[in-house]
Amino acid sequence: MRILITGVCGFVGSTLAECLMERVEGVHIAGIDNLMRPGAETNRARLERLGVEFVHGDLRSASDIAGLPACDWVIDAAANPSVLAGLSGEGGSRRLFEHNLAALGNVLEYCRQHRAGLLLLSSSRVYSIPALCSIPLCVRDAAFAVDDSAALPPGLTVNGLGVDFSTAAPVSLYGATKLASEIMALEYGAAFDFPVWITRCGVLAGAGQFGTPAQGIFAYWVNAHLRRRPLRYIGFDGTGHQARDAFHPRDLAALLLAQMRTTRAAGQRVYTAGGGVANTMSLAQLNAWCDGRFGLHAPAPNPAPRQYDIPWVAMDNTEAARDFHWQLEMKLPAILDEIAQHASAHPEWLEVSRV
Repeated sequence: MRILITGVCGFVGSTLAECLMERVEGVHIAGIDNLMRPGAETNRARLERLGVEFVHGDLRSASDIAGLPACDWVIDAAANPSVLAGLSGEGGSRRLFEHNLAALGNVLEYCRQHRAGLLLLSSSRVYSIPALCSIPLCVRDAAFAVDDSAALPPGLTVNGLGVDFSTAAPVSLYGATKLASEIMALEYGAAFDFPVWITRCGVLAGAGQFGTPAQGIFAYWVNAHLRRRPLRYIGFDGTGHQARDAFHPRDLAALLLAQMRTTRAAGQRVYTAGGGVANTMSLAQLNAWCDGRFGLHAPAPNPAPRQYDIPWVAMDNTEAARDFHWQLEMKLPAILDEIAQHASAHPEWLEVSRV
């Protein structure tokens, strides 16, 4: 099996490459990365030692993609992952479009040319922000949680968000690029007869993630708390009750491998996968965990709302488990422990991420 991973030097891409090298006998992995993301260069040597064929290139350049080796599958892990992307900076919205959507066009042309299957990593942020903000919630143990005594909207169960939850605009500029990418991938697959699997992921988290406040929140919070950096509870009355599900890329790798081994040609192509309700934690709970690990460090409340903020996200794994016999293995305590160990062993990590 030959696999191409885009964004291979990022946290997710590099972890997927490592996991697949471990789990698939005789696999050959090639990867492309433009190394623009601060910290990405740190993964390059590690991947090359593992035997990954690395190509320094930019997906926005058709000529860079033309030189890539033929592969059976493409895992598209390259994108600007911040929900705030495109909101500021001269040309920021154009760059977001180029990185997250225009570049995908070149990837899809690669798949068409080589008849390669596509595994597209999508996001929980394709969902409607008004709909997410309207979910009936209550506060349990300093965290927002779904109020299961209320009527729940379509696509939401006590297990989390499914594929049928509303994607009506607005979803954020970032979310719009991911939703459009899903549509284009499905259309290319149907038009040119190659398999496409789309996974809407929860919040990917683990050791070695380039944590920033707008992305990689679990890694950022642990690193910043350990180093006594200023922390803030933004919005939602400054309580820190906003909650997310933590999802380790090793679990994602197992799901992607199951998808690649599935021969089903028709039926459902879009799935949700994440930490689920069991792996969900609020900022207040995360800070309490850090207090217990590193000593007390109090965030400052900042109740002012921020654009695109939502109170709660957890993905429903029911359909992925049913169709691919897949189940989550990395539980939240293990994810947090490995992040904390990495943070303690790498005191320069926030500087590597340029935070």
